[in-house]
Amino acid sequence: MSARRSLLSTLRPGSVGLIGLLGTLTALGPLATDMYLPGLGAIEQDLHTGAGQGSLTVAVFFLGMAAGQLVYGPLSDRKGRRSPLLFGIGLYVVGCLASALAPSFLTLMLARIVTAIGGCSGVVIGRAIVRDHFDLEDSARVFSRLMLVMGVSPILAPLFGGLLLSSGFSWRVIFLFLAGLGALTLMAVGILLAESRSSDAARAAASEKVAMSFHSVLRDPDALGYIITGAFNQSAISVYVAVSPIVLIGIYGIRPEDFGWVFGVNGIGYIAASQLNVRLIRQHPPHVLLGWASHAILLVALILLLCVITGFGGLWGILVPLFSMMAVLGFNMPNALACAFARDTTRVGAISALMGAGQFGVGTLGATLASLAYDNSARPMATTIVVLVVTANVAFYTLARRRRLV
Repeated sequence: MSARRSLLSTLRPGSVGLIGLLGTLTALGPLATDMYLPGLGAIEQDLHTGAGQGSLTVAVFFLGMAAGQLVYGPLSDRKGRRSPLLFGIGLYVVGCLASALAPSFLTLMLARIVTAIGGCSGVVIGRAIVRDHFDLEDSARVFSRLMLVMGVSPILAPLFGGLLLSSGFSWRVIFLFLAGLGALTLMAVGILLAESRSSDAARAAASEKVAMSFHSVLRDPDALGYIITGAFNQSAISVYVAVSPIVLIGIYGIRPEDFGWVFGVNGIGYIAASQLNVRLIRQHPPHVLLGWASHAILLVALILLLCVITGFGGLWGILVPLFSMMAVLGFNMPNALACAFARDTTRVGAISALMGAGQFGVGTLGATLASLAYDNSARPMATTIVVLVVTANVAFYTLARRRRLV
């Protein structure tokens, strides 16, 4: 037994150590978004760009996350999980350092794309590693537990970023911190994480081109339905992350250092729901829970839009629906991923790539449109979210409910 595999024995499937490492991998991308949100105003001022334009750095980050996953997913089916993952995390570190040193807004935008293309490797490959080890229901439980790790990022990251800013540090220090975290994660993966791709997946990947692997997944209506349902629902988070700092700080007057607390409370709702999902899976299959979640997300999104249009509740008319939306979304991705993976266990990387690319690609489009349509109100944000979740519900009812998963 090699030294690496011997060391990995402490990170056996289901162990806290393995789930913690996988959670860190999948959280690298969100951390690179959440931590610097309180500093968007300072970035606009320091790099001499227009008000509200700082959110475009979030949008291009999501674009990089979407594009990169389409490469890493199939690549991990063909070359294994470890090598693409190590390369991606290394690129993430380079991107964070470049962001910290960016002399202009354009340079920062380019550095953010590099960071995203590197960081998305942890998202897409981390999910594939989970499915390498677990079946349908167990993978849904593990994905829910990963949400616990990932959910810490929207709680602690903006708080930490706001604390650095309020203590007199520059927004550049935030990116230096992220680079250090990425370097530590790179070391942990290199030492602790063994190859998990199955021989069946390797043989299937070797026998077809990348385009054919995507085609094989997308021609299955059930898999396509679960991918669209999960991705479009989850892309609402991208819109929320990109636009809510402008709305809550710029319109409703929340202080930048207090915005982290608002973001953190919503993260608590996300965590709580994902952990409740672990228990509910014992009584209800993942596709049933996914349907319930999709209905609830749509209801909350419509309430948000109604409050924005009428002004009902003022600030609370925005905060309560946003919290409810984030909470219900804790049920979405674990169950959507588990259901989609169950459709084809030999193309897990490709499925993970399509789910992630759809999430961040649609999220990028939605965040960009909401940012460009910003009219000193929350209407563009709320309207965009409603369109996304309506699409997810249509996909669930027309595609994903055709057959019952077993």
